[in-house]
Amino acid sequence: MLRYRGLLFSVCRRYRSAGLEFDDLLQETTLTLWNLREQLFSITLAPKQAVWIWRVARSTCIDLQRKRDGNHTPLPDDYDAPAEDTTLHDTLHELIAQLPEPDRTIVTMHLEGYEYKEIGRKTGLTKNHVGIRLMRIKEKLKQQWDTI
Repeated sequence: MLRYRGLLFSVCRRYRSAGLEFDDLLQETTLTLWNLREQLFSITLAPKQAVWIWRVARSTCIDLQRKRDGNHTPLPDDYDAPAEDTTLHDTLHELIAQLPEPDRTIVTMHLEGYEYKEIGRKTGLTKNHVGIRLMRIKEKLKQQWDTI
């Protein structure tokens, strides 16, 4: 699960950007994948594992979204929501979203668990160039992070 945590974050973030609903999606997706782990272990190639995990995570998010939309009950007026603990994660994703397109794609694929060679194939860069670009992107993100 650790290997594909970036992929899980990305899929869940597409359906809920932050907060408790995002956490619920992530937890439900992780639980679903855990229950289907025997199927995952039967897939030997990492890229095929990533695709399978993406499909299961996406389906889980859609199913949970449908359940919530059909059974939506408002919270009471005196409900005191717990403090958000995902603000740092949300801030990082906002910084990534502001990157120019080639850099954003490279970072997103890296976070989703793709290897440099696969990222290079998708972007038209060499494996070494992907590593160099990622290093520069990380430095740029760090500088932006430090100004926040």
